[in-house]
Amino acid sequence: MTRPWESLTAEEKRLFSRMAEVYAGFLSHLDHEIGRLLDYLEETEQLENTLIVLVSDNGASGEGGPNGSVNENKFFNGVPDDVEANLALLDDLGSPKTYNHYPNGWAMAFNTPFKMWKRYEFAGGTSDPCIISWPKTITATGEVRDQYHHAIDIVPTILDCLGVESPETIKGHVQSAIDGISMRYSFNDADAPGRRKTQFYSMLGSRAVWHEGWKAVSTHPTISGWSHFNDDTWELYNVEVDRAELRDLAAEQPDKVRELINLWFAEAGANQAFPLDDRSPVEILNTPRPQLTRPRDRYLYYPDTAGIPETQAVNIRNRNYIVGAVLDIPTPGAGGVLFAQGSHFGGHTLYVKDDRLHYVYNFVGMLEQRIVAEEDIPVGENLIVSASFEKDGEDPPGVSTGILSLFHGDRKVAEGRIKTQPAAFGLSGTDLTVGRAISNITDDFPGRRPWSFTGGTLKAIAVDVSGEPYVDLERAAAAMIARE
Repeated sequence: MTRPWESLTAEEKRLFSRMAEVYAGFLSHLDHEIGRLLDYLEETEQLENTLIVLVSDNGASGEGGPNGSVNENKFFNGVPDDVEANLALLDDLGSPKTYNHYPNGWAMAFNTPFKMWKRYEFAGGTSDPCIISWPKTITATGEVRDQYHHAIDIVPTILDCLGVESPETIKGHVQSAIDGISMRYSFNDADAPGRRKTQFYSMLGSRAVWHEGWKAVSTHPTISGWSHFNDDTWELYNVEVDRAELRDLAAEQPDKVRELINLWFAEAGANQAFPLDDRSPVEILNTPRPQLTRPRDRYLYYPDTAGIPETQAVNIRNRNYIVGAVLDIPTPGAGGVLFAQGSHFGGHTLYVKDDRLHYVYNFVGMLEQRIVAEEDIPVGENLIVSASFEKDGEDPPGVSTGILSLFHGDRKVAEGRIKTQPAAFGLSGTDLTVGRAISNITDDFPGRRPWSFTGGTLKAIAVDVSGEPYVDLERAAAAMIARE
């Protein structure tokens, strides 16, 4: 659903306009930086024989929903945006304080004359500008090519320009064939017949196939549930004369529709596109996937090491967990981050400030849930301090609720109710770190970035997701360290 411009209040128009302005500003910034690169190549006399391919990855995105977003991480966690709350951040749009996205009405406008947006198989979702420059070889300047090509044709084009053939094997391993067609034939011949004859599309259940100027496309609403793909309606367009896909010819040419549907299934089968997938972003992000290390019940992390990407780190979503720190504190005054995972737009962290143990769970950047110990952190060696979450419900489904308790050894020193995110903390910049943080999960961190732990020695962080009740973390952590 998109909101008509005339239905917006004056304040909403101001907010929505600013979101589009921020996007336009980013494009201007990108254009400037690409210009700097081109200037450098020209100054160093490399531009003439440099092949440059500039292409976007999809049509304008509708992920901002009807009202836009100040934190796209909400979208990935199924949390709706609130216009009033977003208005309060109008002056922060485009800054490090926001992870903003324009409303889907702008996506529709930006894709004009094509319809729909990213994720859908209409031209609004799949048609992208592609600019190719190679002054030494391409004699044409500022010309347009109309041959039909796809992103999979870029690698074959580069290989063709280099005079390199794709190897059939590498170190004895047979390689998958590169199913693309070089675009080099069109560089200096605007009228050359197009060499690509067929291309299929599939994303989140929506499907399309283009074949010699005809296109069949189906829209599969998210989330409709499994096994209802046969109920999808297919549309038919002759894009040779109807580039914007405005006149649906399916009712007039049912045989052509059936021909293209059969072709889609043949292409999908040949390119490993099954099973069809119509899961939501939350379901996809919560689905286990291959990892460098096998998932386990207990993890140990150490300071002075690189951050661990969220896809490879311990998964605490929708479950009980304990985050414990083993440390030496010789005198009062220690402070800083012990453990951090996530960012300003969602994450959790254990840290020491003003001699008190703190835990913050930042729920999708909307709600900072802070639990603070009621007494100072002890002084001594091999101290164990921890945060333990025990889930007791879900509200709404997928959003775990429960009690977060802080411990000094086996003594509880604070507790409070929190809720946790159903999906990932973000797509990037959310690494798990020990002894420091890469992002301000909370503005309450002591000191300056990266808020490193000082005044003591942090030996290790232990994270337990076994679901077992808290008994004696000190003994358990000692056993874990011994096993390592």
